[in-house]
Amino acid sequence: MNESNPALVGEGVTALILEVFRLNGRLLAAGDRLVAGLGLSSARWQVLGAIALAGTPQPVAHLARSMGLNRQGVQRIVNELADEDILAFRDNPHHRRAKLVVMTAKGRAAYEAANQLQKPWVDALSRGLAVEDVTACLRLIETLRVRLEAEADPE
Repeated sequence: MNESNPALVGEGVTALILEVFRLNGRLLAAGDRLVAGLGLSSARWQVLGAIALAGTPQPVAHLARSMGLNRQGVQRIVNELADEDILAFRDNPHHRRAKLVVMTAKGRAAYEAANQLQKPWVDALSRGLAVEDVTACLRLIETLRVRLEAEADPE
């Protein structure tokens, strides 16, 4: 593609977006299969990952924002996981009503087990790929995400 031809670049980005949509569907299905035996789904695993990556307990709204999802959908999953003793709510010293979400011991064990399953799966999936290609693809996808975030929240 030629960067000086916006129409061609736009067509390429459109094709990329459509491919990312298809990839997302395949990743969710593969993730569901990978962690089904743990009582998880891709969505549940993603919530556990957001909690783990946050480093400190966060309210649902912050988790949803970090995941690029709506708060209501994440709240539903968090509530289900709390009902199953995978997550728990803690008081938030900064906000009376927005409780902090934490993993229980059962949640940490499920998240760790999911990650143990993911490692050989991703190693097999990435076999034969060039590090440079993966890095360039990641950079492009991050750039598009950042632009979309800026568009959604222009402040």
